[in-house]
Order: sequence, then structure tokens, then C-alpha cells
Amino acid sequence: MEHTVSGSELGSVVVGVDGSEPARQAALWAAGEAERRGRPLHIVYGADTDGRALYASVETIERVRVAGRELLDDIAAAVKKQHPGLVATTEFGRGDPVASLHRAAGRRGTIVVGNRGLGGFTSLMLGSVGLKVAAGAKTPVIIVRGTESGAESGTVLAGVRDERDLDCVRYAAREAELRKAELRLLQVWNVLQSVGDVMTMMDDIKEIADECVRHLTALTEQIRREFPDLTVRADAEKGMSVAGVLVEASRHADLLVMGGRRASAYLGPTLGRHTHSLVHHSHCPVLLIPRHPDEHGSGS
Repeated sequence: MEHTVSGSELGSVVVGVDGSEPARQAALWAAGEAERRGRPLHIVYGADTDGRALYASVETIERVRVAGRELLDDIAAAVKKQHPGLVATTEFGRGDPVASLHRAAGRRGTIVVGNRGLGGFTSLMLGSVGLKVAAGAKTPVIIVRGTESGAESGTVLAGVRDERDLDCVRYAAREAELRKAELRLLQVWNVLQSVGDVMTMMDDIKEIADECVRHLTALTEQIRREFPDLTVRADAEKGMSVAGVLVEASRHADLLVMGGRRASAYLGPTLGRHTHSLVHHSHCPVLLIPRHPDEHGSGS
């Protein structure tokens, strides 16, 4: 994901809707996020009528347009009811929904999508549009999950590795400030991945662990200097699965912030295996922050 944003500023909020209940919930969550940021909300329905025109009748295209505009009006009314002071605009996108959302977000906006689209077959699965939006985005993307209870934990969780995650953590810190929440930095040391082969000695393992702690400490101290009024907690945990530890930790967070990485073994935009697991199984919304092109992880 190309790096285009800074954690020192939070852009406008763009949410994609498609008529599904998860998308509706995502729009209402996005409205709360826009209100916290003091930014307008832009609601987008990407109908792809231009693409459908190749095989659908004029009457069918018109029905899609009418239904899409009715959906946008309905969502806008629901947003206005819950957030009467929020400025909300709507857009009926004639093109591909993924491209419509990326274009609407521009260089600074944050895209919000539901955890499952109309084509999803289980509540755990992120829809194909959401996956493509997240994988190809050059701006932050939030996948809204785990908001059914409405209870807030007062914690923003940031999954970190080393100092290359500084922009990601800055973004998380700004989110924590807006929520008047604490920021928890969580570094997960994957025992199996770190050990490598069976010849690795215990001294080597200790050296790896100490290096991880040094990275976490440096990152934590930097954020505390930049955000002196923010409560910052830093934890390092060992585990067989990075994603598994973060998913469990997400039970006690209002938002999980991660750097978006692509797996280098694949061609084209894609999510790494840890990120892929989190957007499918997190217990809270997941915010993916774009990275510099040279910051590829090994499947993160």
C-alpha cells in the first residue's frame, strides 16, 4: 500500500453501502467517526451501471439507479437521525464500487466498509468488494466488525513490530485522543517464525526477544514524547500465531489499528496472511494504515 497519509491528521470519512445490513451498520459507525473527527461523511453506492450496460436492459439499469438513490436517501436519513449536526453527502457511483470508493477518498480520506457485503455467505467473511478496497487502498481503510453490543472499552489497540510502524501508531494515538481512550501497543513475537530451524540455540532466542523489546520500547517512548497527555501502555507477548493473539486482544478494544502489508509472494494488491485473518475475525473494527512501498512484511 502506497504511503500517502500522516498520523498527525485524520481525513474525511467515506463509507461504502450496498443494501446489506453490515453496510448500513458501517455507515452509522462511520457517521460517529466523522463526528469525532469534525469532518463530513460521504456515503457512496457504487452501482457499476456503466459495466452493467453491456448486458442489462435500459429498464434494468433505471431500476438499479432508482433503487440506489433510494438506498442512499434512506442511509442519509438514518445518519441524520442519529447525528443531526453532521454534514453528510451522498454519491451514486456509475462505475466499479472499489474504484468509486478509492476515488471518493482521494489522497487523505478514510474509507469505511462493512464486514460482509451482499455476496457474503457467513458473518465472519469480509465481502469481495471490502477485500479489494482494503488490498488496493492508498489511504486508510476501516472494516467495521464487532460493534453489535455497543459497549466501549476505552482502549485503542495498535499491533506493532518495530519503528517502521511509527506512522501507524501515530494514527492510532490520534484515534485514542478523539475517543479519550488509552492507547495499547501490542507486539507479538511469533516463536516458531523467530526460531527458524531446530539448530537455533536458547541464547539466540533470548537475543531475538531482547531485540523485540528494544524496538517496542523505542516506539513507545517516541509516542509518549509526541502525545504527552495520552495514556500509553506497551505489551509484548509470545505466541504461535500473531493474528491469534491480536484477535483475542481485540475483544477488549474499540479499534484495532494495523499497518497494511502485502504478502510479497503474490502479484498485484493483496493482504498478508495476518492482516487477512484480522479483517475476518477481529472482535472490533480494524483500521488498516497504508505503508511505504519498501515496507513489505513477510506475510503480515
